[in-house]
Amino acid sequence: MGRVTVRRRVLRIREGEPSHRPDTLAAEEPMEIRVGGRPLTVTMRTPGDDFDLAAGFLVSEGVVHAADDVAGIRYCAGATADGGNTYNVVDVALARGVAAPDPSLERNFYTTSSCGLCGKASLDAVRTTAAWSVAEDPLRIGPEALTALPDRLRAAQRVFDSTGGLHAAGLFSAEGELLCLREDVGRHNAVDKVVGHALRSGLLPLRKTVLMVSGRASFELVQKAVMAGIPMLAAVSAPSSLAVDLAAESGLTLVGFLRGASMNVYTGAERLQPQPVA
Repeated sequence: MGRVTVRRRVLRIREGEPSHRPDTLAAEEPMEIRVGGRPLTVTMRTPGDDFDLAAGFLVSEGVVHAADDVAGIRYCAGATADGGNTYNVVDVALARGVAAPDPSLERNFYTTSSCGLCGKASLDAVRTTAAWSVAEDPLRIGPEALTALPDRLRAAQRVFDSTGGLHAAGLFSAEGELLCLREDVGRHNAVDKVVGHALRSGLLPLRKTVLMVSGRASFELVQKAVMAGIPMLAAVSAPSSLAVDLAAESGLTLVGFLRGASMNVYTGAERLQPQPVA
């Protein structure tokens, strides 16, 4: 099975002095997701929590909404010409009565680790209908509790310490308790792994929770939060304009530049108590 990290020999130069030494890198390998034996997409990811990744991807696409929607997930033997198992092909069996993905979801190109939307036929294809509304979610969290989340997320990143090359997504309670953390070379993969874990554990929708991500807040990450019933998305970096638009339309609280004691609240500021000064 693919490893989370790999070692490579590098030339290191410090203060003009060269030396050769091994370096630890975050592993990146392609993973094909199949549904009922039919190829759906290929994503570049860090091996590990692959079943969560596949399940979370299908939640994001509106294919499944509950643990009972999935009959099983397995690695595909015979993925290579010699019949070997690369552990890079995952097949999801849907439960009886669950509709297969719309053919428009199939990618003509692989999904890169930096862009989960590559190969989509159109932007409209990702404006899927959520099974739950986050607009009326009763989540309330104080600014002090929110500003503590980046440090808690960083402290839980075990693989980042050795590679410095992974994104993280952490699911937190309103009290700041870390409920689930996943790392990956792709921001969207890390989120899918969190959502997939929740689906397989029977926890959807993720009411009264905060999703904290280590990078920026893209349209797709907002969409994934909404599809999982998460009412708040916080990021250490900037959101995109489309991410803010979708958050406003959906009733999701979107926080960016969450660093130290500072943050920008782009939508849903009413969930912060006490509310920030206008």
